[in-house]
Amino acid sequence: MQYTILICDDDADILNALEIYLRQEGFDVTRASNGREAVTAVQNGDIHLILLDVMMPETDGIRAAVEIRKFSNVPIVFLSAKSEDTDRILGLNMGGDDYITKPFNPVELVARVKATLRRYARLGGMTENSGASENSNENLLQTGGLVLDDEKKRVTADDSEVALTPLEYNILHLLMSNPDRVFSSSQIYEAVWNEPAFHVSKTVSVHIRNIREKIEINPKEPRYLKVVYGLGYKIISRA
Repeated sequence: MQYTILICDDDADILNALEIYLRQEGFDVTRASNGREAVTAVQNGDIHLILLDVMMPETDGIRAAVEIRKFSNVPIVFLSAKSEDTDRILGLNMGGDDYITKPFNPVELVARVKATLRRYARLGGMTENSGASENSNENLLQTGGLVLDDEKKRVTADDSEVALTPLEYNILHLLMSNPDRVFSSSQIYEAVWNEPAFHVSKTVSVHIRNIREKIEINPKEPRYLKVVYGLGYKIISRA
């Protein structure tokens, strides 16, 4: 499959460099110079991943991500000169799947793009297949009113559909496949990101919090996704 990457940055030199790196790896590339153009490109085109600069004029990357998440689960990788944990957490909270600081290593950037696309592809782009046959029970994971349909890549909580990003879906799938088992942040990261885990607790905790806000009626008193303090996270089994 030929993937199309949207690159968005107000620095033309960075856009040129990104386009060279990505085209050398066989990707199609679409360009945008601000967040508003990025939102329009996703609305009008078949985009498989976005490399999105945070600091831009007119509409910055954070606001663009918020708008994009209203209608698309396409993976978003933020690019930023800010390397503080608070900036990284903000990006993840706003719907980002990954966060790369500038100046970036081209080899690492391409590797992160490919890894994110592999996770996205395993979910079939998070699109529903309306022509799919009736699901077998082995494709359905359920605890109480929380249901994950792994054939249609669809999650519902109390009969309401939940819009998850690919990373959020993979984390929830891991936990729901192993009810009552406690996973540490490192175990979740290595299983979902398929990379060694080094100082990743904040990254995982941000995604866990985002999932809870989407699947729980009251995230402060969760019914499904529990924190086991000092140990990790689990989905509880319910009759």
